[in-house]
Amino acid sequence: MTASAKRKTVLGVVLCADPAREECFHVAQLDSEMQKFESGMSEEARRERLHRHMNNEMGALEIAAQCLADFPEAPWELRLQLARQAFDESRHVRALYQRLLQLGGYKGEFPIGNFEWAVTNMCDTLAARLAIQNRTFEAGQMDLLGALRQIWRSVGDETTAEVLEHILADEINHVRFANQWIRKMIQSDRRLLLKVASAVRVLAETNAALSEEPGPSSGETSAQQHTKIGINVEDRRHADFSDDEINEILRQAGMSSLVA
Repeated sequence: MTASAKRKTVLGVVLCADPAREECFHVAQLDSEMQKFESGMSEEARRERLHRHMNNEMGALEIAAQCLADFPEAPWELRLQLARQAFDESRHVRALYQRLLQLGGYKGEFPIGNFEWAVTNMCDTLAARLAIQNRTFEAGQMDLLGALRQIWRSVGDETTAEVLEHILADEINHVRFANQWIRKMIQSDRRLLLKVASAVRVLAETNAALSEEPGPSSGETSAQQHTKIGINVEDRRHADFSDDEINEILRQAGMSSLVA
């Protein structure tokens, strides 16, 4: 049974059903159900950040593993990269969980969401899944981590900042190998380009549909979020994004003045 065998419907959008989680976790379906704080770096807010990030890394592990299960015919070198990614993500989960415990937190303290899993596994080709999970979600994570490590340092938490820097180093490689393999697969079969483009369009439509629910985050687009955190241009170059691709991302985020 593949990941896409079971479905759920959220605000009329059909997605993959949530992966299994321990009973201590409350799984949210909308961003408005996630816990938010007036003070973004209060002690409780810091634990929520770590708790949310821990589950996101768990989801990334599960997506990589599901790719291995669903596409056994993929080239060995690519399967090896996915297996290494799954191992990396498991280390990330452990590091974030240990830090959460050190700050007095625990599993299930806050709601979690599985949006990346739910969207990515709706794709029926490996190229499309790499485009959504690695090239889009994990690339966005690089942008976020590039800003967050400085935010944690600004409140005197060097330990968490170092954990995030180690995670960022791995994410760069995850995005890089996805970029390289997507290009290889499309060169071999140009029809995959339509699959990738369709998957990216579906992601945008899903984001738009699920952001229309009433709540604190209603109306804020991913471009607006990127404007807040900035684009991690240096690490996107390390991850094998071309200058043209980076410039287009900057334009979409309303940062045209930064395009050289």
